[in-house]
Amino acid sequence: MNDFPASLNPVLYTEKGYDKLNAFLKKNDPSKIFVLVDSNTHSNCLSQFLQKLETSITTEVIEIESGEEFKNLQTCEGVWNVLSELEADRKSLMINLGGGVVTDLGGFVASTFKRGISFINVPTSLLAMVDASVGGKTGVDLGNLKNQIGIIIQPEMVLIDSSFLGTLPANEMRSGLAEILKHGLIASEEYWRKVTNLADLDLSDLDDIIKESVDIKARIVKKDPKEKNIRKTLNYGHTLGHAIESYCLTHPDRNKLLHGEAIAAGMILETFISHKLQDFPENKLQQINGLIKDMYGKESFSADDISEIKNLMKFDKKNERGNINFVLLKDIGAPVVDITVPDTVIDKAFEFYLNN
Repeated sequence: MNDFPASLNPVLYTEKGYDKLNAFLKKNDPSKIFVLVDSNTHSNCLSQFLQKLETSITTEVIEIESGEEFKNLQTCEGVWNVLSELEADRKSLMINLGGGVVTDLGGFVASTFKRGISFINVPTSLLAMVDASVGGKTGVDLGNLKNQIGIIIQPEMVLIDSSFLGTLPANEMRSGLAEILKHGLIASEEYWRKVTNLADLDLSDLDDIIKESVDIKARIVKKDPKEKNIRKTLNYGHTLGHAIESYCLTHPDRNKLLHGEAIAAGMILETFISHKLQDFPENKLQQINGLIKDMYGKESFSADDISEIKNLMKFDKKNERGNINFVLLKDIGAPVVDITVPDTVIDKAFEFYLNN
């Protein structure tokens, strides 16, 4: 069914994107269309999206609960059962309309149902637009361990409509901004300077930033689609960030952190480690620390918290042969991969985070 290069999905924007989507539906004539939403996108985005579809093909809506805690195999089983009950076949099409949980889970469900049906991602959160929906990663969590089950497979297309961002609360916008900041740190000093002024921009200014951020990720994914080398740089801030997110998700006495909020803390920690092990400039470390804490605040971690967070890093997907592998920076725009970090340096990073 895929009419586009297999190496990377096309990323399309606004009205041209809807034109391409409708042309795709007309050309490929799927047997049925299934739109996967969560409870938030069902209320805030579905009606607007369906009005843009120009097709007489039977269209069914499948709703899942919203939130990272529902990104699991149990939710997948529910969606698979609904697809089966509604007589989905191998020529059916799934459209994932939502944030990162919907696009990650929906892509996994589609790629495994009847050994694979086609799917399209329509991200509705900033995080999904610049990160989750682009690059072909699908999957779900295993207990409190992030993204342990999944495959890399490209959707037919990604359609980005920034008007959906008008429905997002401020904390969800900040969550997406963290991934844009990460792209700045791994890409170039020039892009970093541009994105550090995002707090002063309005939605209309975001369009160009989203496109540039997507282009940065797309260039990296094209070079390394299976994450053997350079694609690992997209995980900057994620080795500790994912562990912090998992820890907070499953401890009832902790506030649950959105993905970007946890990655923001992870970027400070990993920039400190970069300073210690890769001579990342101290003045830039202080700038990054101040800017991120101004935007996201600071979490508190006890010695026991830190011990459990470090233990969760053992399950990071970049690890090999028992080694915990970090992405670090020699400078802004100069990442290095597969760096092992002594436990004492991780402890010093938390000390820096908590005391500065």
